[in-house]
Amino acid sequence: MARLSVLLYGAVCYAVFLVTFLYAIGFVAGLGVPKHIDSGTGDGVVRALLVNLALLTLFAVQHSGMARPGFKRWWTRFVPEPIERSTYVLLTSVALILLFWFWQPLPQLVWHVGNPAARVFLYALSALGWLLVLTGTFVISHFDLFGLKQVWQYSRGRRRPDGHAPFVTRAYYRIVRHPLMLGFLVAFWATPTMTLGHLLFALATTGYILVAVKCLEERDLVAQYGDTYREYQRRVPMILPLPRRDR
Repeated sequence: MARLSVLLYGAVCYAVFLVTFLYAIGFVAGLGVPKHIDSGTGDGVVRALLVNLALLTLFAVQHSGMARPGFKRWWTRFVPEPIERSTYVLLTSVALILLFWFWQPLPQLVWHVGNPAARVFLYALSALGWLLVLTGTFVISHFDLFGLKQVWQYSRGRRRPDGHAPFVTRAYYRIVRHPLMLGFLVAFWATPTMTLGHLLFALATTGYILVAVKCLEERDLVAQYGDTYREYQRRVPMILPLPRRDR
């Protein structure tokens, strides 16, 4: 029963993530969801800025803080290791749901593209960004990334191997080191109607992505893989697929 409960818990966490991810697409694009990034009239610019920045900060602290190795070592003293990743995924989804629910619109226009063909192109580019995010997770290990592999192995009585998985680069990861982040940036910025609220969201998430990747995630990867990852850093650009000079 314990193994079945762990498996069901992981499945529920994954289902919550999947619904949240799909809602995020509509939230950013302003399509097909009851409340999106520009919904409503707002209660003043200052209040909206403060609320939105607080929501973005809450997500950043939860998402990066719980991913740190030191936090994981402490956290797994209370949360069983097989469900640690699923719990992280669930809490990240909750942080995003709070952001969607309490987000305050700032409807002032920054730019608006009226040409129908250009609008379709920008929506298609945004969709391509989301597709890059989703497919990029499968290139690495989608089910491990979202906790399903861990709960499945536990339910089958299998012990996860000690140590880190071998460092392998495939597909997009041979072009940029963080294709998921590139996908998010494309999805957030490719819009035919940019409001002040959307611009705040895009700027804040871009800054968070750059800082978190450069100062946190890459540091952890160097600590795990050492010179192997340093060589990868030398050869492959971080986010933008631009040619690099040998250093």
